Amino acid sequence: MAKSFNSNFFYQLSNFELFRHGVEAIYKALRVKDGFFASDGLVAYWRNLGFLDDEAFVAAHKRNAVEGHEKGIIWRTATLVWAARQALKLDGDFVECGCYKGVSARIVAETVDLASTGKRFFLYDLFEHDEAMPHHAMPEHGPDLYQRTLERFADMPNVVVTKGLIPDTLANAPDKIAFMHIDMNNARGEIAALEHLFDRMPPGGVLVLDDYGQLGYRDQFDAENAWFAARGYHVLESPTGQGLVIK
Repeated sequence: MAKSFNSNFFYQLSNFELFRHGVEAIYKALRVKDGFFASDGLVAYWRNLGFLDDEAFVAAHKRNAVEGHEKGIIWRTATLVWAARQALKLDGDFVECGCYKGVSARIVAETVDLASTGKRFFLYDLFEHDEAMPHHAMPEHGPDLYQRTLERFADMPNVVVTKGLIPDTLANAPDKIAFMHIDMNNARGEIAALEHLFDRMPPGGVLVLDDYGQLGYRDQFDAENAWFAARGYHVLESPTGQGLVIK
């Protein structure tokens, strides 16, 4: 049964109240209220929103997504779960470049019951930020974030968390990668990750580029389009702002 999802997680607004009134006006104008989604830069209606009926995903999301941003990107997170499920049938491990706090990775691992699959999940991040680094700061970047992320996965020995700059930290990356998520917020780092890891994906491997379709990350969009075009691939730009590639 279709449900709705409406949050206050929106960005790049000059007048939040005016925007919120506009969203409310759209909702009131709908003949059918179910299937309405408003969050994370996306307003959609007349949708099935099937991920809200996915009991395993919803339970994992409720356990782990506690902050507004974590809750608000639910459709993006559901896309990651879809991609991981597709990759379960393939030979290879999972990789996330730019894991931040590890929330989305934890939701994916719990939803697909990663421990029972025998696959490993390799997470990479700097976990800190200073002005010399190519990515932008996130609220919880700092000297203790790496340790807190390790603790988040203390009960999951098949999850490997590595701190440092990509590609320097990829020495422990798996030889075969069935699912990869790249969310590094800078074009140079993401292209470096692709250069080192994409060839390790088997046919059918699923790649998700988190910020590919976000206007503020146009450098990534342009660089990744050129990189994939040179190899005969086309990236699907999702309304969630993600880019999707099937190897």
